Amino acid sequence: MPLADVAGLERRLEHRFGDRPLLIRALTHASYSAEHPLEASQEPLAFLGDAVLGLVVAEHLLDVDPAAPVGRLTPLRAALVADETLARWAAVLALGPLLRLGRGAEQDGGRATPSILATALEAVLGALYLDAGLPVVRTLVGRLAGWPPLRVIG
Repeated sequence: MPLADVAGLERRLEHRFGDRPLLIRALTHASYSAEHPLEASQEPLAFLGDAVLGLVVAEHLLDVDPAAPVGRLTPLRAALVADETLARWAAVLALGPLLRLGRGAEQDGGRATPSILATALEAVLGALYLDAGLPVVRTLVGRLAGWPPLRVIG
């Protein structure tokens, strides 16, 4: 991946990675890893990013309405972490063109597939969390979602 592409993504993320290979791994789809066995896939980072995103969204929802019942919060959180939402955020960050895809995923239009884009965004969030911590992830998610800054709980 060209260094200029990575630097451009870092500008959009508003964070320069201390561990750039971590960011490249976040952009490496399992189909690419299957064809290049020495390249680790984004899947573990996406797993972590999903959890971090869930935390950030939960914090935001409680910040907006601290007394809201769980029955109202759960569907709101689900909507905010849905593939369609995450794919839109991935498009804002222009992740699609940067993805490292295997031949089959590339031929099937994987760069525009909502589930692939959503997973890539989760992986980027996981990598960002490992490289910079929760406050940086909070800021990025808030910016992508158009939220005002959080009054951090606790």
